[in-house]
Amino acid sequence: MRIICYRTELSNDRLNVLVKESACNYSEAKELKSPERIVQMLNDVFNLSNLAEEYVYLIAFDTKMKPIGIFEVSHGGVNTSICNPREIFVKALLCGATGIVLVHNHPSGDTTPSKQDIQVIQRIKEVGELLGIPLTDSLIVGDGSYCSFREQQIL
Repeated sequence: MRIICYRTELSNDRLNVLVKESACNYSEAKELKSPERIVQMLNDVFNLSNLAEEYVYLIAFDTKMKPIGIFEVSHGGVNTSICNPREIFVKALLCGATGIVLVHNHPSGDTTPSKQDIQVIQRIKEVGELLGIPLTDSLIVGDGSYCSFREQQIL
C-alpha cells in the first residue's frame, strides 16, 4: 500500500490546494479497515505513540475504505491540540474523501478520552454527516494501546 501525506497551501489566487508532502510504501497491511491496523501504520510511519506532544492525523478514505491521503491536522502541546472541523473537511473535500478517520495521541500514555475529546469528535461527526463525509472512527493512541470511539460506542 502506498501511504501519501499531504498538506494544504494557498495558491496564487489564495485558494486551498493539495500539496504532496511525502509518500512511502507500507507493506505491513493491505487495508486499513480495523483500528489495530490504523494504529500500527501510524506508529510504524509516524512513531505516533512515542511523540512528546499531541498530534492529530486525518486519514481520508475512498468508497472502498482504501486510504487516499493522510494529513497532519494539528500539532499541539503535551496535553492539548486544536482540532477545527473546517480544516479537517477542507482537506477531506480537496482529496475527494468519502469517509474519514481521526487519530491523535496522548503523550501521557492514557488513552481515556477527555470530555473535550468527546465534544470535539461529536461536532466533527455532525459536520461530516451534513457534508456526506462520515467520521467512521476516532482513535486515541497511547503507550502500547489505543481507544476506538466506535468500539467504545462513543461515536
